[in-house]
Amino acid sequence: MPEPKSAFDATYPCDFYEPAELFEPDQMYTIPEIGRLLQGLEPDAEVGPDTEAVLVDWAVPWVMVHAEDMVIAEPLSEDGPGYYGLATEEDAESDPDAAADESA
Repeated sequence: MPEPKSAFDATYPCDFYEPAELFEPDQMYTIPEIGRLLQGLEPDAEVGPDTEAVLVDWAVPWVMVHAEDMVIAEPLSEDGPGYYGLATEEDAESDPDAAADESA
């Protein structure tokens, strides 16, 4: 149920990190790890299942909004999670589809 702004003691700007501010360029992260990073936690920080669910809820739309600045990798195992990382010039040079798009 919506609440009036007057019900809250304070409101804050809704600022989120840019991928370049959040990720190490040579690392790939899972959605739960991205959720932790968005909250200022270490990627391997222990959190409870309820907190994990909230972090994932925040991370998924953030990844979608920043998709053009990111790369994705297949899971390391058949039942493992996908991984996301910062897109770099090196990634663009190794992607034949990106090179074809630039020449068009």
